[in-house]
Amino acid sequence: MKYSKLISILALVSATSYAWAAADEIQVYTDEMNEVGQYGVELHLNYVPKGATEVERNGQIPSNHRFQATPEFSYGISKELEAGLYVPTAVAEDGHAYATGLRPRLKYIHQQPEGSIFFWGLNTEFGYSTLRVTDTMWGMELRPIIGMRTDKWMVSFNPIIDIPLSKGGLNQAAFEPSIKVMRKINEKLELGMEHYSGFGPVNNLQGYKNQEHMAYAVADFKVKEMEVNFGVGRGYHNGEDEWVVKSIIAFPFN
Repeated sequence: MKYSKLISILALVSATSYAWAAADEIQVYTDEMNEVGQYGVELHLNYVPKGATEVERNGQIPSNHRFQATPEFSYGISKELEAGLYVPTAVAEDGHAYATGLRPRLKYIHQQPEGSIFFWGLNTEFGYSTLRVTDTMWGMELRPIIGMRTDKWMVSFNPIIDIPLSKGGLNQAAFEPSIKVMRKINEKLELGMEHYSGFGPVNNLQGYKNQEHMAYAVADFKVKEMEVNFGVGRGYHNGEDEWVVKSIIAFPFN
């Protein structure tokens, strides 16, 4: 695919009128893992330039002009296992800052035979979020990871099941698939797209009219020793927010 065609596709998926509310972690998981015994630190950042100004409950932070910063600490347990911890925070439009939860995770990536372009695994996450940013305090996420990586292309699909444990449990588990497609430009730059969807409860999947979709034009690049993911997103069906700007910065640790 020529670069001009790739850019045209990214422009098309971004050129519509709605958006999906930004979570504190906007990321598609791939096969990237810490080495055994290696610590990692990432900072997840996102900002909503234009979003919802009304709230559904007392104490909720409107998404309009909301800034979220989530440090993530990780550790490589083995070649196939990595543990992590998210510590999300949010800053409202009025400048007040809030701690909004705590979520540990455990990621498994199967060790494929040498030379294989395919990868698969599973990330599990459990924790709580405050009612300032969600309508259910306790939750669990099951995130299968399925993808392929070649010299020029990387594709990863995450068919996520989100389970609100404090509000209905498995009866309210939602299907929220996401996908990432990247084209390597050089050793320090990749360009592509990320797409996030909400299909509603697993036991009552919604048709297109009631689904939620959000697309990001993204770049993965290096700044000195830091690895950066940067994206600008716009929804094209349902949701609170019209635009979201997001970044993930991975800092060298050891």
